[in-house]
Amino acid sequence: MKPVIALVGRPNVGKSTLFNRLTGTRDAIVADFAGLTRDRHYGNGHLGKREYIVIDTGGFEPEASEGIYREMAKQTRQAVAESDVVLFVVDARAGLSAQDHDIAQYLRRLGKPTILVANKAEGMTQGVQLAEFFELGLGEVLPVSSAHGQGVRGMLEKALDAIQGFSEDDEEAAEPVEGVIRLAVAGRPNVGKSTLINVWLGEERLVAFDLPGTTRDAISVPFERDGKKFELIDTAGLRRKGKVFEAIEKFSVVKTLQAIESAHVVLLLLDATQGVTDQDAHIAGYILESGRAVVLAINKWDAVDSYQREQIERQIETRLAFLKFASLHLISARKRQGLGPVWKSIVQAQASAMRKMPTPMLTRLLQEAVAFQAPQKVGMYRPKMRYAHQGGMNPPVIVIHGNSLEHVPDAYKRFLEGRFRKAFDLVGTPLRIEFKTSDNPYKE
Repeated sequence: MKPVIALVGRPNVGKSTLFNRLTGTRDAIVADFAGLTRDRHYGNGHLGKREYIVIDTGGFEPEASEGIYREMAKQTRQAVAESDVVLFVVDARAGLSAQDHDIAQYLRRLGKPTILVANKAEGMTQGVQLAEFFELGLGEVLPVSSAHGQGVRGMLEKALDAIQGFSEDDEEAAEPVEGVIRLAVAGRPNVGKSTLINVWLGEERLVAFDLPGTTRDAISVPFERDGKKFELIDTAGLRRKGKVFEAIEKFSVVKTLQAIESAHVVLLLLDATQGVTDQDAHIAGYILESGRAVVLAINKWDAVDSYQREQIERQIETRLAFLKFASLHLISARKRQGLGPVWKSIVQAQASAMRKMPTPMLTRLLQEAVAFQAPQKVGMYRPKMRYAHQGGMNPPVIVIHGNSLEHVPDAYKRFLEGRFRKAFDLVGTPLRIEFKTSDNPYKE
């Protein structure tokens, strides 16, 4: 599993800028005023082969008791609970504040690995100007500049080293058993994930309750059907019955992301009574980004009328258009309706994700596609495609070699994807096409 790093600190110390630096993106909105970030924000990053998940949080006020600040504090507490290590970010230029003391006291009480990071430290005399931060009792102060990237790599190495038991070999250690299909059931809280798995298993193996967030941690359950072995992963996991009514965050996003990463196939469960929400689209986007095979299922289909059904079908066409390659099923987990075909789609999606595509066949299909419709000329350049071969599986990757391929438009890429999908019967899996342009020996 990827280690999780949480960024914590008072408002406007540069947490979002550091988040963008650690993930290599501009996903977090950055501006020079306090309180811009309010919800938890998740992103992926890597240092060499070491991958991790970063959580950006809003300005933290541990004692906040009302309004938006209370909600922001709740979000931050959940991020800290989900993390393996905390980066406590302070402002090196503004100096120490009473709020920094409150946050440090909260983090010391938790006892979670914490690294004190003094941001905006570019051009400062470190020894003298950072001395006051030792008052916080969190040990060494690491000066960084998230805006300029100074000191960030060393800070990240220290953070990853602080996580007990984590090493670069963790991913290999977590590899699934040969022949076992790892199936993650993902979706928003209370869409019926645990109920569905209980129906499959024929027992109340998971705590299912009509309260969002009954499940906390991702757990896996071995399962066999029609001679095939599966490992079912309930992405929100199992809670002790005595804790069901505990007032905590609705579900752990990190566990869902980690379960998706480790699965072969993801069953994305939607709620017919609530339609397709932004959260559903975000989870679907993450599945696509991870390259996992996916099957869509709309649960509680028996609980909606014909008008609601039309609305949901329309929402799927518009909001989840990027998952057109996935099979769609209308089910009711509680009434055990429509569950049989779901398994066929799961097996088909996994087989598609692991499909072997011979080089001669790929090259022939490529040449036929070019003969049918050649790529458009862009300025002086007309892309020339020579041959194709398979570059990977789960998801399938097709590498196309030729000249001036950087000028191939996205529309033509989709045209090729359609041809390859049809020829190899690729259903339920993303297909990635990469272009490699040959070097021109005369360019000098």
